[in-house]
Amino acid sequence: MGHELINFDTKGDDRGSLIALEEYYNAPFDIKRVYYIFGTKLGVRRGFHAHRNLKQIAICVSGSCKFHLDDGNQKQEIILDTPDRGLLIEGLIWREMYDFSPNCVLLVIASEYYDEKDYIRNYDIFKKNINHDS
Repeated sequence: MGHELINFDTKGDDRGSLIALEEYYNAPFDIKRVYYIFGTKLGVRRGFHAHRNLKQIAICVSGSCKFHLDDGNQKQEIILDTPDRGLLIEGLIWREMYDFSPNCVLLVIASEYYDEKDYIRNYDIFKKNINHDS
């Protein structure tokens, strides 16, 4: 499946901690967009899409959430609950995010600018794309 957990090097001392994210160092792509999700209401699921070309790293910089990942053959659940680990997602992977803690801030680093044409927002169309690529 086209995902990987990445552990980030934490720098710090008795004053606190710092993690730097750098393209082609700990983010294996050009960084074209950064956004974050916060204030998600209890019981809400987000995502419900796949990307044709976009690569992303998702990091819970505060709190926690879960990812449901589906490559058309295999399904996996991933918990993000620490700011020193990110979830790299690339390739045709259906994703849903859920179980957001009240204090969750989910930071996403993306390889491309926003492009609606890159999204597959219908699961049946996603499955057809997977079967077409096989």
